[in-house]
Amino acid sequence: MRLLFQDEGRFGRINDTRRCWMPMPMRPVLGQQVVREYVYSFMAVSPFDGQLSALTLPYADATAMSIFLTHVVREFADQLCLMFLDGAGWHRSQDLQIPATILLLPLPPYSPELNPVEHVWEDLRENDFRNDVFENLDAVVDRLGQGIRRLAADPPYVERLTCFDWIKTIRLMAN
Repeated sequence: MRLLFQDEGRFGRINDTRRCWMPMPMRPVLGQQVVREYVYSFMAVSPFDGQLSALTLPYADATAMSIFLTHVVREFADQLCLMFLDGAGWHRSQDLQIPATILLLPLPPYSPELNPVEHVWEDLRENDFRNDVFENLDAVVDRLGQGIRRLAADPPYVERLTCFDWIKTIRLMAN
């Protein structure tokens, strides 16, 4: 059985100004934009080994979540997956198609701090989207793909980022 945590992240052309360094006495000049165009990244992380499965889609709803769950089944073939997720409306939708090898369990309401994928989103925003202005949504998708590939290529880093102490107790109880 594989333990997974799932979440969706919205990435777009509204940039988030972050701290940056400049030698004294210069001041940094940063571009800023507010363009309301977004894509949604669906991600499932296995905190015990740092493996992840991600899919970027133009919207987030029950159909997109069903597509993502099918993608996860292909990524973790022949494994029963216990997937924790938050209480988004499409996670509870009657239209959601759940593959037979995935069991969905909700995290407690209003508790994003329990979902380790939130740390993955913060890492992507801090390291891949810091102070950048994008000419179009395709550039956002390209940068998001680069960041996800960076994380997927370093499972030990993802494990350190996502394997919280309370999650380790689940592992101990399962053995």
